[in-house]
Amino acid sequence: MHNAGPKVIAWEMTRRCALRCQHCRGSARDEMYEGELSTEECRKLIDGIAAYVKPVLILTGGEPMTRPDIYELARYASDKGMRVVMAPCGHLITPETAGKLKAAGVQCISISLDGATEASHDAFRGVPGAHARTMEGLQYAIDAGIAFQINTTVTSLNVDELPAILARAIELGAIMFDMFFLVPTGRGEALRGLEISPEQYERTLLWAHEMAQTAPIRVKTTCAPHFARVIRQAPTAPDAPPTPAACHAPPTGATGHPHGHGGGRPASTGCMAGQGFVFISHRGVLQPCGFLDTASGSLRALDFDFRRAYEESAVFRDLRAHERYEGKCGVCEFVHVCGGCRARAYELTGNYLAEEPQCTYVPRREGSA
Repeated sequence: MHNAGPKVIAWEMTRRCALRCQHCRGSARDEMYEGELSTEECRKLIDGIAAYVKPVLILTGGEPMTRPDIYELARYASDKGMRVVMAPCGHLITPETAGKLKAAGVQCISISLDGATEASHDAFRGVPGAHARTMEGLQYAIDAGIAFQINTTVTSLNVDELPAILARAIELGAIMFDMFFLVPTGRGEALRGLEISPEQYERTLLWAHEMAQTAPIRVKTTCAPHFARVIRQAPTAPDAPPTPAACHAPPTGATGHPHGHGGGRPASTGCMAGQGFVFISHRGVLQPCGFLDTASGSLRALDFDFRRAYEESAVFRDLRAHERYEGKCGVCEFVHVCGGCRARAYELTGNYLAEEPQCTYVPRREGSA
């Protein structure tokens, strides 16, 4: 079973954020949070990672730019050989801070656009004027020469707007369009009624597959692991245009990011929770992903020995053992490339090894195991 260390690490630098996004997994507030890692602890964390692997390091939050030491830490991680990218909301990006991000070695940022109009975006983000401030910050980043991707959280409110949002991403000059399929945790718990149906999910993945082959930028999905199955079942366009490198491409020079695809038959490894991807909370606790709130090792308790925390975690070991998966995921012929969303399974059943609740596919082997 794969255990070569994580290729992508998302680090919640802080949980502080001024927005009130409906889907926020951390129910973030605009205030200081107790127990967040100090600058020195953050350096130790980076040292622990660098001694083990040189991953893509996503600095996220909350709003990571609320940390006054964010530029120092980004530079420190970059100097350790990691590909440093960031997921800010955009509101704190000014000509000055954009220059600081560039100087700190931040190679790409992701900016969220959750509606095709200002009104629909602002309603989802919970703050009037959020769209205008985000677009202003993005323009400063563009002017500073920072590459960017557009992220969209897919709900029943905006699923029909996805073509328009993709068109806007292309118009803005994004190198990638990433659709995050809603996982109802944190404040997102209240959005259960806004999840698209399993049938809509399937249709949207088929559309994403078509766009991944034909759009002039990369198109990918997050929290949609059975896209790996859709890719393998769907035909491939023969004349797909080439696309630029993904925002979160591995620093090794590999041709595809383990989360991404685009140009010809797209690649996807399904759910990477515990097997290639790690989330680190604002207090230094490992999780398989940001939506699977299952503590899987405290870096503080282990003196920031990242390798030990990752390799000895019982949760990560469980997730890497596909033969332990239950329900139809356990007998599905696509389990090794898909795996089903472990966070949705956990949220619905309390069991992260249960079957993916949003998948319509009936395995060929179902009932034969």
